[in-house]
Order: sequence, then C-alpha cells, then structure tokens
Amino acid sequence: MEQFDVIIQGSNFSTLDWGVVVVYLCISVVIGLIANRYIGNMTDYVVAGRGVRTALSVATLTGSELGLVTVMYNAQVGFSGGFSAFHIGLFAGVITFFVGMTGFIVADLRRHEVLTIPEFYGKRYGKGVRIYGALLLSLGGIFAMGMYLNTGAKFIVGITGLPMDGTMLKLIMVVLLALVLFYTVLGGMVSVIITDYIQFVVLSAGLLITTGIVLYHISWGEIVSIVVSEQGEAAYNPLMPDGPFGPGYMVWMAFLGLVVCAIWPTSVARALACDTEKTVKRQFMFGSLSFLIRAIIPFFWGIAAFAVIMTTPELQEAFRPGEGLADSVDSLFAMPVFLGRILPIGLIGLVTAAMIAAFMSTHDSYLLCWSSVLTNDVVIPLAGRELSQKTQIRITRVLIILIGITILLISFFFPLKQRLWDFMAMTAALYYCGAFALLIAGLYWKRASRVGAYAALTAGFFAFMGFEDFRSMIFYKLLPLSEGTADRFMEMATSAHVGLTTVGLACIGMVVGSLLFPDKASHNLEEDTA
Repeated sequence: MEQFDVIIQGSNFSTLDWGVVVVYLCISVVIGLIANRYIGNMTDYVVAGRGVRTALSVATLTGSELGLVTVMYNAQVGFSGGFSAFHIGLFAGVITFFVGMTGFIVADLRRHEVLTIPEFYGKRYGKGVRIYGALLLSLGGIFAMGMYLNTGAKFIVGITGLPMDGTMLKLIMVVLLALVLFYTVLGGMVSVIITDYIQFVVLSAGLLITTGIVLYHISWGEIVSIVVSEQGEAAYNPLMPDGPFGPGYMVWMAFLGLVVCAIWPTSVARALACDTEKTVKRQFMFGSLSFLIRAIIPFFWGIAAFAVIMTTPELQEAFRPGEGLADSVDSLFAMPVFLGRILPIGLIGLVTAAMIAAFMSTHDSYLLCWSSVLTNDVVIPLAGRELSQKTQIRITRVLIILIGITILLISFFFPLKQRLWDFMAMTAALYYCGAFALLIAGLYWKRASRVGAYAALTAGFFAFMGFEDFRSMIFYKLLPLSEGTADRFMEMATSAHVGLTTVGLACIGMVVGSLLFPDKASHNLEEDTA
C-alpha cells in the first residue's frame, strides 16, 4: 500500500469539496426523517404503495442501478479490457429495451401483485419453494453485496487522497453504512424512491460533466492510440479467444443483460412498485438508455484512466508492475486516482457527492430488498399466521440492520481475488440461475412443477465453481489430477463457462423434474400463501 499512499496525494480534493459532500449527506438524512411520516403499512414500506408512475419510475430505476459499485467495476473492466468492454453495455441496453417492449417477465410479475419474487414462487410452486428460493436469493444477494462497502471506501480514498490504510478504509465503510441504514430503516421504499430521484439528477450531471473534463484532459485520438498500442487487437475485438473476453464471455454477458433488468430483485422491485403494467413497460423501454449509459461511461473512464496511467511513470509503476496489469484489487483504484488528478477543486466535490449518492442508492435499495424478502417470504410463512403491518415493518427494519452488519463483516474480512464484476456475477448466480428457470417456467409453462423448481434452485450451487479459489481447491487438491491436467481444467472453467453451465443445469433440472414429478393439482392463492 505504500506506493498508493504516494500516488493518491496528487488529488485535487480540497476543504470546499468536503463541504459539498457533507451538505449532500445531511440532506439524505433529513429525507429519511421526512419519509417516515408516509409509511402506513408493508405495501407502502416495500413497494411505495404501488403508486409510482413513469417519469419517477425511470429515474428511480436509474438511480438505484447506477451505483458506485457499478461505476467502479465497470471502470475496472474498461481499464483491463479496453474498448472491447463496450459490448457489455450494448447488450444491457438492447435487452432492457426488449423487456420493456414485450413486458417479458416483469409485466407478468406485476400482474400477480406480489411484493417479491419468492412470493410468486409460493403462488406457483408452494410454500416450501417460496422459503427455499427466498433464502437462496438473500444468501446470493447479501454475499455479492459484501464487496460494496469495501469498493466504496476505495473510491473515496482514491479520489480524496485520504491515507491508504486499513483503519481509514474501515472507518469510511462504517460511516457510509450508518448513513444508509438510518434513512432506509426509517423510510423504506418511500425514502429510497425520493433519494433515488435526487441522486438521479445529481449523478446525471456528474457523469456528463466529468466525461467532458476527461475528454478535455486527453483527446479521444490519444486514448485510442495509447490503448491499442498497449493492448493490441484485444483492445477493440471482444471475440479474441485469448483476450480478456472471448465468445463464451459475450454470451454470458448477453444473459446477464436479461438478469440485471428482469430477474435481479432490485430491478423487479421497481416494476412491482409501478401503478400499472403499462408503466412497467414504459419504465424499461425508457430506462434501457440508462442501462446502456451506466456501463459505457464508466467503461470510458476506465479506458481513459488506462491511457493516462500508461503515460505517467509513477502511475504506471504502481498499476502495471513488471509485465502484467495490476491485480484486481489494485486496479479498482485506477479510475478514482485518475479523476482525483484531473478534476478541478469544487467540481471534484460534486462528482464525489454524486458517487456517494450512487453508493447510497444501491445500498438502500438492496438492503430493503433482501430484508423484505426475508420478512415476507421466510418469517411470515414459517410463522404460519398473518402478522400485523407494524410487526412486519418492525421485523424488516431489524433485518436491515442485521444485513448491514453482515455485509460490513464481509467487507472487513473477505479478500477479493478476482475482477469485481466477475465476483459479483458468480455470487449472485447462486440465486438468478435458478430464478431464471423458475420465472420462465412458472409464467409461461403450465407443466412446471414443485419438484422441478427445487431441482432448478439447487442447481444454482454449481455457481460456486466460478470462484477461482474454489476451482483451485477442487482441481489441485481434491481430485487426483496431474498439475498439467489441473491447469487445463482451470483454463477451461472460466467464470463465463461456469455461469452458462449453471444456467443450463437449472433449466434441465426444471424440465426433467417437472416431467418426471408433475404436480397433482394446480396451486391456488389461499393454499400457497398459507
């Protein structure tokens, strides 16, 4: 860390910038206090009374999904993958527009008037599937979220020039989490939507202004020349098998484009909060542009950071030691260190406030999502009786705090050993590989059965093979393989290949389980929610 302590001292961050950040954070806290006055029942708390209309729904969808962690992992992908990374954003935009045009999955879920995805599982497959699916959803989501605090702290340290030590990182994580917990616990979805809207405005301005400053600092032609010179054809051709992506990875990214907009719980929560199915479709059609931009702009920042770092001796020494790129943890600092050096005093405070806003938007949405799922789809079904609205809200608030503590501990003690985007994709795969099969079959295939649902959800555990440490333990220690054979298996079993295989296993499990063990009778609402 010593080399980074020297590098980040080049930041332009000033006392004025700290003032901008503090004022913004104070506004967010006040919003939590005000929003608490509008919470009357669990529907208000979780889906804002299902009264959100088109303009606000698009803004809050963008505000929640364009989080700081999104900017950080996309910038990291741009830093290591060059212009080839743009295919990920293109897939996300096109597929989200398709979902909006057709209402695929999201509009059909809204028609069922459920609060959460596992509640739909209960209606379609029974109470046991609902509880099992909710636990897997929460486990995958919370574990994926475990890196968010650490990543947010790295951004703040990198852009502000604060001391690069473990104590400072942990202090920042605690402060940020405390602020998010405060107004999320008080206001629920009402405060989330209000703050998302404000953060949408602030963040949009910050993204556009910062991109202009980047292009003023280093021209497009210079960026292209440097990146292509350093990375070769892989900088612009994502299909290169020996590049950072490859054909299999592109297919995996296309699937994740669908997951992010139509299966990921926080996106679906926005659909469930809309007033009508027509609003749901409009939300995703208009929001498709934001799904494209939220990837393309951070990719560009990471690419520009690479170009500047490769032409700045002291930065190149830190981020590209020897022959290879910096490891995945170090490269997360590239974009904030780059912005800290090029943004002027005053503006850097606005951008930092916007990024912290993005951080808070993601956390409030996710904390509310996981806690409401556990309350609605685990606690209540296990209780076997209807709980009062006040009790449900109280349980949800307690769970928000417990989940917050859990992700803080993960951020403190769990080391990140692969690219952040790939890590998050694989942790979340524990949930969404099975969810994909359950939602598609449950909505569009009458023969889908309870046994098929259990099989599909269980298949999601194969996603653990996507973690490099887990694969290494299997191939090098548990299986009787030679070192050469183990090396070949490690090369073939990339995170993309593991992810696609897991999706295939989940679909096979659903089809085979449903055909071999059909349900004796269709479920009804009263039976499934009992």
